Amino acid sequence: MTRYEDSERAAALLDLQILDTDAEQAFDDIVYIAAQTCDAPIALVSLLDGERQWFKARVGLDVCETPISQSVCQVEIDEPVLLQIPDLAEDVRTTDNPLVTGPRAFRFYAGAPLVLR
Repeated sequence: MTRYEDSERAAALLDLQILDTDAEQAFDDIVYIAAQTCDAPIALVSLLDGERQWFKARVGLDVCETPISQSVCQVEIDEPVLLQIPDLAEDVRTTDNPLVTGPRAFRFYAGAPLVLR
């Protein structure tokens, strides 16, 4: 079992019945406000299951999911606090990520995990 599939996380996603659901205004508002506040071209609410990163809401990205191997969020999944990576190309955790090395050339990342209470 990977850290993305731990029983508590998987159970929460199943209980919430949120994966692969339609857009919801509340989540869309969150990514819009995040993009505007941070002056960022991309903002996402993403959920990780065992195989993919699925975007519940997105601004500036034309895909609705990526393989877990391309997820920058996987870096922070075990951290209960905000994570900032000023240059993804210089961080050893992300230097080989296709979103960093490919045509999109992502550079900055800031993310906060959704945590269970």
